[in-house]
Amino acid sequence: MNQNNESGAQVGEREIVITRVLDAPRDLVFDAWTKEEYLSKWWGPQGFTLTLQKFEMKPGGTWQFIMHGPDGVDYPNTNVFVEVVKPERIVIKHDVFPHFLATAIFADLDGKTRLTYSTVFEETAAIFEKVKVYAVPGAEQTMDRLEELLASIS
Repeated sequence: MNQNNESGAQVGEREIVITRVLDAPRDLVFDAWTKEEYLSKWWGPQGFTLTLQKFEMKPGGTWQFIMHGPDGVDYPNTNVFVEVVKPERIVIKHDVFPHFLATAIFADLDGKTRLTYSTVFEETAAIFEKVKVYAVPGAEQTMDRLEELLASIS
């Protein structure tokens, strides 16, 4: 895991924000989020694999996939891309439970990239209390996997 003191997770009332400083240029980090061959290798917590079903990287486009858990359970996901601004920002609406709006912001730091990934949940505060128990470590592990992929391709 990245030990940079600008990295970490913050949890709000219905929001999770993960910040990472990645040792890779912004264009490459953006590509890792927008190209199927990269995204399918890192998206999801440790031990999960991904089967992409539909991937339309454009505003209004659909991103459907199944996350396969290490315990053999499949987790179907449907997302809609709300905004794609290369290489600065991606906004995704997660259209299945738990419902949330996710925003990834990519900031150039002289050859490195500060990634800020926030998820704002639509569910009630009571449901969010239950969801964050797995959503926070899952998001952290997903960003760990992104860092591992970037180290292997940069």
